[in-house]
Amino acid sequence: MQAPLLTTERLRVEPISMAHWEDHAAAWADPQLTAFIGGTPRSRNESWGKFIGGAGLWSLLGYGYWSFIERESGAYLGTGGLANFERGLPELEGYVEAGWAFVPAAWGKGYATEAMMAVLQWADAHLGVSEIRCIISPDNTASIRVAEKLGFAYMCETEDALGRIGVYRRVRI
Repeated sequence: MQAPLLTTERLRVEPISMAHWEDHAAAWADPQLTAFIGGTPRSRNESWGKFIGGAGLWSLLGYGYWSFIERESGAYLGTGGLANFERGLPELEGYVEAGWAFVPAAWGKGYATEAMMAVLQWADAHLGVSEIRCIISPDNTASIRVAEKLGFAYMCETEDALGRIGVYRRVRI
């Protein structure tokens, strides 16, 4: 299965493709983008593994990651979607995990909420899961606000390879 194309007022939520690779690699090499996601910019090799993994989730699980593209300009804004990354966290076992990351130039413009709302509406219509979870660094107040706007509520705090993280849950009504 390949990711469906979703559209919003300002965005194309597109299947990951090679057309997005260079922008993806540049985004993840930016220390601002990775400040709350591991804290260290990614090498091209690390980015490549995550890039193909985000696309590959679709054939294995029937859900995965998309690229977020601004409709008007065609600019790459980030990536995100739904996953199972086998993080070894009991709080995520058996749950679809939502995640998103945007280039700093896209911050503060409502793109994350808009993109992930489309993703979650797709999930509600096609996955049949009653709960989706996400993890966010406690210091990433912007992503916490996005999660809350999307209907996620704080569940607990835990720790993984990325450090201290908050676990959030969104229960479908």
